[in-house]
This record gives sequence, C-alpha cells and structure tokens, in this order.
Amino acid sequence: MGLKNTVDWARTEWGIFRKGGEMGWGQRGRWLRQWVPFGGRTVGWATLSLTVGPLTNGKASTWAAKKWSQSSAKGLRIYIEASGQENIPNGGFVYASNHESLVDILVLGAALPGDFKWAAKRTVMNVPFLGWHLRLAGHVPVDRNKGKDAAVAVTEAFESVLRSEKPLLVFPEGTRTADGKLKAFKNGAFQAAVLTGKPVLPVALRGTFSLMSRNEVDTGGSKSREDRLVTVQIGEPLYPNLELEEREAVADLRDRARAAIVRILAESSATQAVAESAQRL
Repeated sequence: MGLKNTVDWARTEWGIFRKGGEMGWGQRGRWLRQWVPFGGRTVGWATLSLTVGPLTNGKASTWAAKKWSQSSAKGLRIYIEASGQENIPNGGFVYASNHESLVDILVLGAALPGDFKWAAKRTVMNVPFLGWHLRLAGHVPVDRNKGKDAAVAVTEAFESVLRSEKPLLVFPEGTRTADGKLKAFKNGAFQAAVLTGKPVLPVALRGTFSLMSRNEVDTGGSKSREDRLVTVQIGEPLYPNLELEEREAVADLRDRARAAIVRILAESSATQAVAESAQRL
C-alpha cells in the first residue's frame, strides 16, 4: 500500500484525516502534535520489530509492540489504570474486550501482559510498518463481510492461536461503537474457544470513548488527568459449557462474556458516581 492509498485508507477507516478542511488552526496544531510523533514512534518500533524480531524468535517484536503501545499512550497523554491481572490463566485463552475508540489497541497493548495475538482487520495489515509488524508477529487478519468461507478461515486461525497456547485479543462487536453503547457480539472467537475448550476473559474498557469517539480526529486538548484516564478491568475467566451442543455452547459463552462486560462497566460507573458525589460534599 503506497502513501496515497495509506492516507486514503486512514481517512476512511480511522477518521484522523477526515475533517482536515473543517479544523481550525488550534485543532490542526493539536492534531500535528499528537499524530506526527505517533507516526514516528510507529515507524521506529516497527523497524526494530522487523529487523531484530526474526533474529530473536519473535521476542523482540513482542517487546517492541509493548514499548510502542506504552510510549504512544504516554505521548497522547492517556493515563491507564489496569486491574484484574490475577484472573489471567496460563496457556491459551481469549481476551474479549468492548471497542470504544481508535486508541483501544494502544491502551490494551500497554495494559495486557504477555504475547497476545490481536484479531485485526486485514486492511490494517497492509499499512506500511504497522501492518508489516502485525504480519511478522503472527497477528490474525480478519475480513469483515466477506462471506461464510472467510468466517470459517478466521475461526480456524483463532483456533490455531489458542491451540498454540497463546492468548487471543478480539473485539467481538466487530467495530467501534458509534454511540458509546455496547453492540451485539459476533460468534467467531467464542466458537474457537468452545472448539478448543479454552476460557474467555471479559475485558471492560472505560474512558476511551469520551477521549476519542468514532467521529473525533484527536484525543482532545484537556490536560486534566481525570479527563484522560482510561481503566482496563479484566474479569474472571469464563469456561465453555461443553455439555451443550456446539451452537448452544457458543451462544452461551458469548452471552455470558457480554453480560460480564456490561456488569463490570455498570459497577465502574457506579463507583465513579459515588466518588464524584463525595468530592462535591
């Protein structure tokens, strides 16, 4: 993918170039301060991954991805608080996270431990440097709306990751929320979990939608830590009910994972409301 195609893709998929003609000079300056350094970090860490990764059996690529996520979150002034790491089992499992924002993968990359594999849209795999790293590191390309054969291939790729005892990160909504509400979950990763007997860990992301929703071009200008705080809460592992028929087991696991994320988000909102109320007293 050449530079022009990359820019066109980013304008369509991410939106960070979409409103160039609508931005005032202040917002244009903020956009440049945020995304130009981000691009530099992406090129730098991806280059390290591509050159040293093959010489270290992928360990350098995993390290570079973690550093890219952490440095990019810091560069965008995103403060991350993560909890629930004690719930993470050994071996293969599925991280199932809600999807609020473009910056979710940076936050999760910084917060989640280990060498997990990300289910990324195939178009991302074609982006210079970023996509090259994703392919080298063994992340899973996903084709949306490509029919049954593509869906079967994706599920098989998910199974392969889990059978190799690697964690798999998915956004089961399939795309970012447009209104901040949790969308319906797709079956693919849950079917792979059922077929391999691996657990699902619900992951509740909170704060990225208000920081940078789908129609925003940057993460805003607020310098308040409270405004730029994102929380990542990892729930307890949910195991597939293998006594059910496959289709029923997939639906059961999918619905339990979604219900767990809904509950965690509701509890987090209630806790924040109590804290804000106490501050006003």
